[in-house]
Amino acid sequence: MTLHPLRAALLLSLAIPVAAGAQQPARMPAPTGMAAAAATPELSAIDRVWSGHSARFALAVTAARITVAYYDANRQLTVASRPRGQAAWVYHKLDSWLGWDSHNYIAMAVDADGQVHVSANMHGDPLVYYRTTVAGDVRTLARQPVMVETRVEGKMTYPIFLRDGAGRLVYKYRDGSSGNGNEIYNVYDPATRTWRHLLQVPLTDGEGQRNAYFMGPVLGPDKYFHIAWVWRETPMAETNHDLSYARSRDLVHWETAAGRPLTLPITLKTAEIVDPVPIEGGMINNNTVIGFDPAGRAMITFHKFDAKGNTQIYVARAEPKGWRIAQVSDWQGFRWDFRGGGSLESRLFVKGAEPMGQNRIRVSVIRDGKPIDFLLDAATLKRVSETPGSLLAERLAGSIAVPAGMQINTVEDAGGSGIALAWATLPPHRDLPGEDIPDPTVLRLVMPR
Repeated sequence: MTLHPLRAALLLSLAIPVAAGAQQPARMPAPTGMAAAAATPELSAIDRVWSGHSARFALAVTAARITVAYYDANRQLTVASRPRGQAAWVYHKLDSWLGWDSHNYIAMAVDADGQVHVSANMHGDPLVYYRTTVAGDVRTLARQPVMVETRVEGKMTYPIFLRDGAGRLVYKYRDGSSGNGNEIYNVYDPATRTWRHLLQVPLTDGEGQRNAYFMGPVLGPDKYFHIAWVWRETPMAETNHDLSYARSRDLVHWETAAGRPLTLPITLKTAEIVDPVPIEGGMINNNTVIGFDPAGRAMITFHKFDAKGNTQIYVARAEPKGWRIAQVSDWQGFRWDFRGGGSLESRLFVKGAEPMGQNRIRVSVIRDGKPIDFLLDAATLKRVSETPGSLLAERLAGSIAVPAGMQINTVEDAGGSGIALAWATLPPHRDLPGEDIPDPTVLRLVMPR
């Protein structure tokens, strides 16, 4: 029950957690003419990697170094690093091997002291976490058996590293299983090289009946962290319901969009419901993505069935009188009726709303492998235009050989350097073994010219 990777053999780019499968399509502007040729990225090989199914790799870029984490041709978790001005990589193999589960993506971060943190290969599994002992030297990565307490580190999924408002390194994950799990936040102290719980209770509680699938936290222009989530009753993807939201200044004290404090853990009864989409209403976890309008107001992009049963793209915006919900697409005869468990081949990906000047908002999606950009009026949220979009994977398709049935996956540097990773794999197979073992493909570093 994760979303992601596309069916299309060329177009799938991954970028965010596969959470219930969250990886987001990577985008780059589409240059034309002579600019397009000049803007073609420079590609270089890093290693040969597993291609039997997609599982998101990780990229960390600092002023001095580029560090990548991936599953090599033998499925072994591997970390490689090099100075930004040099081409020679230093490689280090870790004691963890990937199975067939596309949930088991890699999370990685570099802390304020330059130490590398890697967490990976978990879907309801005990903690898999490594940390260097010498800043920047991936050869010193050592497994840490416990982060804070073993009691909540035995069934971990969806690790994410982020930074709080004070710049501290934060690690969040789900403790439990699909349909019955809690969100846990830890914070790191580089002086003592130890972690502690940032929250003394889980952020949400499914009360043994459900769990929340989050997107975020995303730090907005208003200096709040914003999160959106759906509740899910069982491991079956069709049981997602009730789009919810919360915000926080410090990741500790949470409130509604109107500023009403929320008591933790948040439950279905106490959550702010943005849109009460019912079970089997066409809404899936991870396709509920935070963005912002030109005024810095939080928006959520998601999809659900319309009155005729077609799947449509919607946006919700926090306004003084409450949440305004607007239908973005007007597709006829398109219905993505997802069902069941395991990593799904997603027909839709959505991206958070982006301001385009003072009067327009861009909402980008991928439908059946084709990127689409919607332009909305910032005041009314009415659709102004619908045009073809652009993906980094599309720009690389002419430079990277893609075996039959495979897709190009990408991960871009969140810091905006233009540095990225690209590699080809088969799509997810509902986390089941394939009938064959394909040849490895090449993991490439993508550098802007």
